[in-house]
Amino acid sequence: MFNLFSLGQSFAHGVHPPHHKEQTEDLPIQRVPFVNRYVMPLGQHIGIPAEAIVAVGDSVLRGQLIASSNGFISTALHSPVTGKVTDIGMHRYVDGSFKMAIEITADPYATQQFSASANASVKAVEQMSIDEFIIAVQQSGIVGMGGAAFPSHVKYAIPEGQQITDLLINGAECEPYLTNDHRLMVERPEAVLRGCEILRKQLGAKRVAIGVERNKPESITELQKHLAIDMPIDIVPLEVKYPQGAEKMLIKSIYNKELAVGKLPRDLGIAVNNIGTIVALADYFDQGMPLIERIVTLAGPGIKEPANLIVPLGTPIRDVLDFAGGLSEHTREVIMGGPMMGSPVADLDAPILKGTSGILAFTEQETARPQEYPCIRCARCLDACPYFLNPSRLALLGKARLFSQMQSDYHVMDCVECGACTYACPSNIPIVQHIRAAKDNLRNLASPDVEKKK
Repeated sequence: MFNLFSLGQSFAHGVHPPHHKEQTEDLPIQRVPFVNRYVMPLGQHIGIPAEAIVAVGDSVLRGQLIASSNGFISTALHSPVTGKVTDIGMHRYVDGSFKMAIEITADPYATQQFSASANASVKAVEQMSIDEFIIAVQQSGIVGMGGAAFPSHVKYAIPEGQQITDLLINGAECEPYLTNDHRLMVERPEAVLRGCEILRKQLGAKRVAIGVERNKPESITELQKHLAIDMPIDIVPLEVKYPQGAEKMLIKSIYNKELAVGKLPRDLGIAVNNIGTIVALADYFDQGMPLIERIVTLAGPGIKEPANLIVPLGTPIRDVLDFAGGLSEHTREVIMGGPMMGSPVADLDAPILKGTSGILAFTEQETARPQEYPCIRCARCLDACPYFLNPSRLALLGKARLFSQMQSDYHVMDCVECGACTYACPSNIPIVQHIRAAKDNLRNLASPDVEKKK
C-alpha cells in the first residue's frame, strides 16, 4: 500500500516531547450526559462570526440552524440540544473576553435524540456538483477540528486553473496527551474512510494519504483492516516528531515537497484535512447531522478520571470536568487544546467550542515557571524550528519592542507558534510567548481601528 511513499522521509528540525498518551489512548469514547445550559459563541471559527437567526424565547431542536454564515469565510451554527433560546448577548469566552453568543436552556423532557428533520434535508452527496458541495459544507458548520477551526468549505473552493490531485488526511495527532483522533481511527475507521472517499471524489483527487504517527499502531491496523483493495487510499506511518501534524511538515514527510512561504497546499495540488473533520463530513452527508458535538480528550495530572468524550458544543467546561470526577486539588492551570499550542482557560464556565480538541489540567509541578537565564547562543531553538526562523533573535527583538524589524528582517508572521523553540531552550526563555505578543502588536498596528484612534 505504500508504493507511492518513502517511509523514511520526514521534515527537518522539530522536537521530541514525551507523548503522555498512555492516560487515554486505550479509553473508548463515551458520551457526556446532557446538561441544563449551553452557550454557542457566534465566532467560534476563523473568519466572520455567524449571524443569529433565532430570537430569545424561540424553541429549537437538536441540530436546528440557529445562526447562518455571514460571508464566504464564515460558517453556520446549529443547536446542540432541543430546548429554548434564553439569551442572545455577550458571554464569557475561553480567554476571559466577552463575545456574542446564543444561550440555550435544554428541555429536561426531551430525549435529545438527533433527527435529520431538525435540519434541512441533505441532498445525496453523489448527486452534488462541487459548488453544491461547498454550499452544503458551509451550511453544515464543519470546520478544521484539529484546533484552528478554519471553515472547511473555503479549502474546497479551488481557484480556476488549479487542480487537486492528492487528498492528505492528518492523523498524526502530534500534540502530547491528546488521543481524540486516535480513538476515532480505532473506533470509527469506516467513517474515516467514507469521509475520505466523499471528499476525494468531490475534489477530483486521484489518491488519499492518511498520515498516522507510529505511536498509534492500533489506528494504523484498524484503518488497514477496513481498507478495501480498490480504495485509492494509503495509510502512511510517520516518524513520531513534533510538529508532525502541521500542514507543511505533513506534506514534506509524505510527498517530499516543500510548501513555500505564502503558498497554500492547493498550490501543490494537495488538500489537507484533519481526521475529525473527515468524520464530520461522513456524519453530515450520510446522517444529516451538522457539527453539533465533537470528541474531546480530558487528560493531564490534574484530571481525576481521564477520558475521551463526545461533548455537545456549548457545554460549559466545568460540567465536562465534573463528569470526569472534577479537578485534583493540586490543579493550577487548565488548558484548552494541547500543551504545546493550547490556550489557558480563564473561566471554567466558558463553553466547549468547535476547535476544542482537549481539556488538560496541570499541577504546580508542570506549570511552575523555571528560572530564566540569559540566552547563551546555543542555537538549539534554530535546530528545533521547523520553519527555519531565528527564534532567539525574534525573542530579543520582541523584548525590545522592535516589532517592525521582526517582520521586515526576520519574518515573524511566518511563525505558527508551535512552541518547539521554547521546549528546546536550555535557558528556559519563553520564546514563543514573546513572539506571540509581538505578532499581536503587529496585527493591532495594522488594524484600521487603531488608525482611526490615532
